[in-house]
Amino acid sequence: MSGITFAEPLFLWLLVIVPGMVVFYVLKQHKSSAALSMPDLKQFANAGTTFRHYLRYVLFALRAAAVAFLIIALARPQSTESYQDVSTEGIDIILALDISGSMLARDFRPNRLEASKNVATEFISGRPYDRMGLVVFSGESFTQCPITTDHAVLINLLHEVQSGMIEDGTALGMGLATAINRIKD
Repeated sequence: MSGITFAEPLFLWLLVIVPGMVVFYVLKQHKSSAALSMPDLKQFANAGTTFRHYLRYVLFALRAAAVAFLIIALARPQSTESYQDVSTEGIDIILALDISGSMLARDFRPNRLEASKNVATEFISGRPYDRMGLVVFSGESFTQCPITTDHAVLINLLHEVQSGMIEDGTALGMGLATAINRIKD
């Protein structure tokens, strides 16, 4: 268990309760006797123990385990292996992507749109500390992904973009205006 610390280690002293519970239970079991003794039960004395005999201790074992786990939870275990104190500076970037019919031209492989998405994915992956968003435009424009630091979501939304999602045309001015409105605040 390397790399585990407790925020409140003093609570672990309460684990002494668990052995005390076990001792109390064992003593209680030895002192317990039947309320009514029958003289003819001696013939069952050599019957042996079965699985059902041991099953009666399961409830106590579950209670003791629950108390132990509750005490450990109160101590607030924490992993220290993945702790990092990183201070970074980044900028806000909005990608504006044309998804009009002209992006389906095959002068790049497989077409302009897919080539643009591949280049944008590489760009996003190379900027881990920047907040980025995505605006798509054709005949009109809309925000596909607002500014975020979760680049995996941005890349997934980028790969879902396809030509024909909105009315065809090339409203470059609307796309840039939407991108600027997203980044200005």
